Amino acid sequence: MKPLRHLPLLLLLPLALTARAEPSGLPTLEKISRTATISLGHRESSVPFSYYDSKRQVVGYSHDLMLAAVERIRRELKLPALAVKLVPVTSQNRIPLVQNGSVDLECGSTTHNRERARQVAFSVSIFVTSSRLLTRHGSGIEELADLKGRRVAVTAGTTSERSLLLHAEATGTRFDILKVKDHGDGFNSVQDGRAAAFLMDEAMLYGLRAKADRPGDWRVVGQPMAAEVYACMLRKDDPRFKALVDRSLTELMQSGEALKIYRRWFQSPIPPRGLNLNWPAPEALLELYRSPNDRPLG
Repeated sequence: MKPLRHLPLLLLLPLALTARAEPSGLPTLEKISRTATISLGHRESSVPFSYYDSKRQVVGYSHDLMLAAVERIRRELKLPALAVKLVPVTSQNRIPLVQNGSVDLECGSTTHNRERARQVAFSVSIFVTSSRLLTRHGSGIEELADLKGRRVAVTAGTTSERSLLLHAEATGTRFDILKVKDHGDGFNSVQDGRAAAFLMDEAMLYGLRAKADRPGDWRVVGQPMAAEVYACMLRKDDPRFKALVDRSLTELMQSGEALKIYRRWFQSPIPPRGLNLNWPAPEALLELYRSPNDRPLG
């Protein structure tokens, strides 16, 4: 299978982030068919799911899965070519951009939970993870309790932020919380001393560590918090589009192609520095590949 980012029939077009979508009340597949264009939401620093490489091209595990779904959409609609507009999104704006039509499909590192499912629709899940802490070797931090009186960074608008606030309320622990704009800024805050640790999904912490100048200086610690699933986002009340995306992702998982994509990003050298996360697929993910579903875990 050729790398998905080199699919010959896809034209990848970067798109400056806008607050407004082109006006359209059409179902997504009809809009795509009329315009021969699909708008994809991606993250800028969610390593290794969806991020910029050294040439500022979008790459990653989730992005490869999304491009495979797009190729199936192109074939289903019998389009000789399908232009792809790439829209960078953040934790704070990704849901509004899907809702208002700026983004047709977003596959990055978005957790599917019941609260979000009231606002947007989700595909079958594409990953299973849980939140942990990234901290410097020698920091003395092993668990959340060790952060009492110290500053912890968390990306604003994420489920990790919500989990931290719920943990603080349940235990009565007061944390000095630094809310950051994205995962790259979260890691930078620990590097430059603004925070003692960064709380985020475990998979992304390993990605950030691999991307660091000195990966050996950093540790991922703490008991995993409640398991979560990532999924692709799309607009609500569009069952035909969701069904097509789900069929594409399910086919990738059950055929073994999704596992090949996983190994490319988690068990092989990845851009920009060719480092290897060396993280074999966890059993929970292998079970998801065997029996894909769109159930939220929280």
